[in-house]
Amino acid sequence: MSTILTVNDSDWSSTVADKAVLVLFSNGDGVRGDFTTQFKKSAAEENNIAFLQLDPSKNPETAAAYNLGEKPIMAALYKGELLTRRQKPWGSDVILAIDLLESKLAEEKAASAAVTTEKPDEDVSEERNPEENVIVSDGKPFVVTDNTFQAEVIDYSNDTPVLVDFWAEWCGPCRMVAPIMEKMAEEFAGQIRVAKVDTDANPGLSQAFQIRSIPTIMAFKDGKLVFNQPGAFPEEAFRDLIKQLIDLEIPEDEGEEEPQQ
Repeated sequence: MSTILTVNDSDWSSTVADKAVLVLFSNGDGVRGDFTTQFKKSAAEENNIAFLQLDPSKNPETAAAYNLGEKPIMAALYKGELLTRRQKPWGSDVILAIDLLESKLAEEKAASAAVTTEKPDEDVSEERNPEENVIVSDGKPFVVTDNTFQAEVIDYSNDTPVLVDFWAEWCGPCRMVAPIMEKMAEEFAGQIRVAKVDTDANPGLSQAFQIRSIPTIMAFKDGKLVFNQPGAFPEEAFRDLIKQLIDLEIPEDEGEEEPQQ
């Protein structure tokens, strides 16, 4: 049985560093009643997730780090990594966040069990071959954030085109797109990178690119945005877009262009 622990700036990092965490950032104002009920109920039932609360008005360091304001925000973190973030959350958001954290815990458990059967020379992580200047991809979508987008998408696209899926956990059409993106990442491994951005967890990118509808699909090549369109496309449309992206040539003296499907 878990309890709801109140934390502050001084113990925040040590508390979230190695745990699956569900936290309410709030001074107590504006929290929905159904959220409070579900949050307390889940805290009493869950054994593998830490339930926390932090008052941003009294903890400026954490407030600045997570861009917190006066409105209550619920966030799910796994070993310090922000997985999802909901402003003025509902009770249903607690359940969805717990599912996400439990999936992470299950993935880690499975990965730990598989370590003993892996061979050292079978590393499939993404890396560059310095002699051939070839990108070796693991064939899986790559998660990027506000802090890593410049390096992992824009700069990376100077060598290899990048297809970006802006999504959110609560978005139904996004769930339709997700398996297609995974398939494209595997099918075109080494030719493109497929990246995913959780819009709830990365408000800076959502604002910078004026994301108003999700999923939104973008493509970058040679450091330039060359495609930007909202909607859940069928698999064949994604395949055609990727082929166009691979073949696209961008003159150095021209700005962004948007090839259509």
